[in-house]
Amino acid sequence: MKGTEDTEGTEGTEGTQEVREFALPRSRAANERLHALVPGGAHTYAKGDDQYPEDLAPVISHGRGAHVWDVDGNRYIEYGSGLRSVSLGHAHPRVTEAVRRELDRGGNFVRPSVVEVEAAERFLATVPTAEMVKFAKNGSDATTAAVRLARAATGRPRVAVCADHPFFSTDDWFIGTTPLSAGIPAATTDLTVAFPYGDLTATEELLTRYRDEVACLILEPATWTEPPPGYLAGLRELADRHGCVLVFDEMITGLRWSEAGAQGLYGVVPDLSTFGKALGNGFAVSALAGRRELMERGGLRHSGDRVFLLSTTHGAETHSLAAAMAVQTTYAEEGVTARLHALGERLAAGVRDAAAAMGVGDHVVVRGRASNLVFATLDGTGRPSQEYRTLFLRRLLVGGVLAPSFVVSSALDDTDIDRTVDVVAQACAVYRKALDAGDPTPWLGGRPVQPVFRRRA
Repeated sequence: MKGTEDTEGTEGTEGTQEVREFALPRSRAANERLHALVPGGAHTYAKGDDQYPEDLAPVISHGRGAHVWDVDGNRYIEYGSGLRSVSLGHAHPRVTEAVRRELDRGGNFVRPSVVEVEAAERFLATVPTAEMVKFAKNGSDATTAAVRLARAATGRPRVAVCADHPFFSTDDWFIGTTPLSAGIPAATTDLTVAFPYGDLTATEELLTRYRDEVACLILEPATWTEPPPGYLAGLRELADRHGCVLVFDEMITGLRWSEAGAQGLYGVVPDLSTFGKALGNGFAVSALAGRRELMERGGLRHSGDRVFLLSTTHGAETHSLAAAMAVQTTYAEEGVTARLHALGERLAAGVRDAAAAMGVGDHVVVRGRASNLVFATLDGTGRPSQEYRTLFLRRLLVGGVLAPSFVVSSALDDTDIDRTVDVVAQACAVYRKALDAGDPTPWLGGRPVQPVFRRRA
């Protein structure tokens, strides 16, 4: 594997030496071309080169299974594939074959394709807590449709979002609450309020403060922490008592928690839920699902005011819906969710052991459900540090591991996990040196990585 040597040098120059020996000239040139043509250099901010160490942001040529290759010819074991969307691995044969079958039959028509019926039936069989479904291309469209539907059904203006979850939509009702709020009127942002995850008392206080104003509670049912006992059921009861719609954003938990998402695992049924990411294994498909009484307001079989729910030219592209059906079938027949958990548990144990052995177990911290692992990089005082994240990411890249998170795909095998743990151990050895020096700067190789949500570039 090119560019994976663990180069040693003096503490003050090791980082500089490593950059010279592990350079990505073609990726750097491609990044420059991207920035000249695409705002931010990527079509998703989380893929931006500012999320990676300076001059070490690989541009991908291709991928297969759990591995990707950059344009410089380096191969990496990849985690967090496609921002959690590629959970079966790249170019999964069952998915690509299903897509190929549709490509020669036409992708989009002036009337619904029979594939739309089949995809809806397959989805509702997989997520039996929902009664109707409508497909779209991205998660933001689905969550915004849920918000619009909740407002129409309740006649209320406010949206209550979980303050502890990082992202719900690119639309104004949510993005206006982030540091990237330029261009969004305050009047729009003022209609979005926040509640803390896991705190039913605080949520009830919010609903009481804005009595009869909150249209919906929207949250991820679980993230890197499990819901406290009784929490989701308590939210269900609060929503019913205060007359608002309960929306589960299952973009991440869908399929990874169970085939039917978190609602299927925890047994709490929301009024509406949104799915995406793993649903298409990298193909563009998302879904809004929920109770018939609510969903039908966006249809033609009710007597009230119509809701412009979801109406997308490409929402029913046949090949993407075929991909979604193949993904759901593969999960069910091959026990993919269980495999994701087993792989994640093996990885988490290995990383924790490696960090502890190098004396940084309190600083390189693995968190989350086994199928959705993230890591925290903490400084000498135990605070999250972008500088130490930069150091850690650089060492992973040099070792042939591309890991903005430790979110696994089912294409990983034990050899991949063992190799990853070895590279993590090497990274933790350098991490220990930086902690002992009290300054990670010599190991950064340039500016630190940046948070996505910041006001200035």
